[in-house]
Amino acid sequence: MYLFASCEKENINSSSDALLRFSTDTVAFDTIFTSIGSPTHNVRVINPTNSTLIISSIRLAGGNKSGFRLNVNGEVANDVSDVEIPPNDSIFIFVEVTLGENGGNIPMVAEDSIVFNVNGVVQDVNLIAWGQDFKRINSKVLETSTWTNEKPYLIYNYAYVDSGAVLTIEPGTIIYFHDGAGFYVKGTIDVQGTNDEPVVFQGDRLESMYRDLPDQWNGIILFSGSHNNRFEHAVIKNANIGLQVGTIEHEGYASVELADTRIENMSWSGIWAMKSKILASNCVISNVRYYNTALLLGGDYQFYHTTFANYYNALSTGIRNTETLIVSNYLVDSKTDMRYVGNMTQATFGNCIVTGNRSNELLVRMDKKGEANYLFDNCLLQLSDTFDIDNNSHYQGILRSADPRFIDPYKGNFQLDTLSAVKDIGKLSYAKLFPNDFLGVSRLDDAGPDLGAFERVEKDPEKTANSK
Repeated sequence: MYLFASCEKENINSSSDALLRFSTDTVAFDTIFTSIGSPTHNVRVINPTNSTLIISSIRLAGGNKSGFRLNVNGEVANDVSDVEIPPNDSIFIFVEVTLGENGGNIPMVAEDSIVFNVNGVVQDVNLIAWGQDFKRINSKVLETSTWTNEKPYLIYNYAYVDSGAVLTIEPGTIIYFHDGAGFYVKGTIDVQGTNDEPVVFQGDRLESMYRDLPDQWNGIILFSGSHNNRFEHAVIKNANIGLQVGTIEHEGYASVELADTRIENMSWSGIWAMKSKILASNCVISNVRYYNTALLLGGDYQFYHTTFANYYNALSTGIRNTETLIVSNYLVDSKTDMRYVGNMTQATFGNCIVTGNRSNELLVRMDKKGEANYLFDNCLLQLSDTFDIDNNSHYQGILRSADPRFIDPYKGNFQLDTLSAVKDIGKLSYAKLFPNDFLGVSRLDDAGPDLGAFERVEKDPEKTANSK
């Protein structure tokens, strides 16, 4: 027994030169919501020596007053003693944080450190978290009211704008949605974003890995009977359905005006409209797993200078096999095979781009039992070789399957480069209705308006030289 104990003692490294190594020197939390616990981060603590190290203490410098919490190799505590790490082995420390409210919309910063004492030598790993106060909306029916940008809003379960109520959302307001939450409108929503201060609708996971991840929340539904809705300079992203306009089970139709709005990174659909009315200009609907834009059961639709672009490329979910834009006066119930037919009183697309990473990105299907009025006028359409566009009552001035040469469509940049085929070929009458593009650039100051939401105006070399 004596010899065994001696061997054990010899295997413990008591040198002050024996230092721990760490997988990171700083554990950083992206912006999190105050009073709500964070995701769990971790740091790996490594013994690089050939003998056992005993860490005398592992503790939070801030103690129990800290907003951070530790789990040290399975033990939940902010101060633990005599933690052994075998030779060339490691342990994990898991870190969480909850921050208190600071009474404003300016992100707070919380800092602390994990302090390690080994053989009288102190080492540490820094902890830092940015926190954001918010207004909680949980399963709430809203009467007429105004949301401001004083603090962001965080919606649990749902926010519901009741019949007859008007919700106004001021510039710069951010609305976050918890997993499964949605925004439902039977009354009216008026989103008043600006170019400099858009209104943003997105999921509440703020870590970088969630930045472009779809299906983080349910989406926005405008019920049939909801009218005078408007989204101006809005960003709707990372949901299941970005914007559903109209509901098949309710009488009447929904109506909405979309201006300078982006709807992107959805799981099911960017815009899913049924027997409803949409007027859209300078919009970008992009990168959706299934239906980028589906206009179904007829309706009254006008899209001008809009970019419909689907470059969804999440290979883990399978190859996309649906068109970017679907225009139809009917809808088939997949469960019952029942076909519902409506009237397409109007579906006009002027100076638009319909494109993506498939050979065909447009599907038009009409039932003879309903009206079938639609027109693509001066548009770029990504079409298969068999797609017939000879009918002048439906297709005029079509640029077929050209490369729009977006700056970087896979990263959501749909501005045009200098060699784009859609430069200066738009119809002037549409441009005069919407003289400025998504970014406020004039469409009327160069050789002609470009197709889509963005206008590229080349710099005059002589003017540039003279300005230097």
